[in-house]
Amino acid sequence: MDALYPRLLVTRFADCFRFYDAVLPELLGAVRQKGDESGPYANWDVADQAVLVLYDRAALAAAVGTGELPPLAPPAQEAAMLVSRVADVDAALALCLANGATPVTPATDRPEWGPTLRSAHLRDPEGHLIELQSY
Repeated sequence: MDALYPRLLVTRFADCFRFYDAVLPELLGAVRQKGDESGPYANWDVADQAVLVLYDRAALAAAVGTGELPPLAPPAQEAAMLVSRVADVDAALALCLANGATPVTPATDRPEWGPTLRSAHLRDPEGHLIELQSY
């Protein structure tokens, strides 16, 4: 059984699919189990455990009957953030930026968070906040 894992609801499914399909194997060793850029669903696993699922927002709204509700209205503070522990924050950030991410904060040492912690923040093509960290 999978542990709790994130399922990102996206409107730009193909863009998000290409981003995560390009970076998850190198960052986490994740292997795509299902889906392609046509959507509406794709998932990646590490050691038979789900680590990320993408689901087209409109497809989920149709499935659960919430299609009449208004879409989210950015900009707004984040309600959630994906955090990934990586071996090299600078290299991981470069990989993500090369595959369509938008930078938020550069790679920065954060001793106030942990004596050896280094992090960077970025947004995926849909705008979800991601933290890359090493410690």
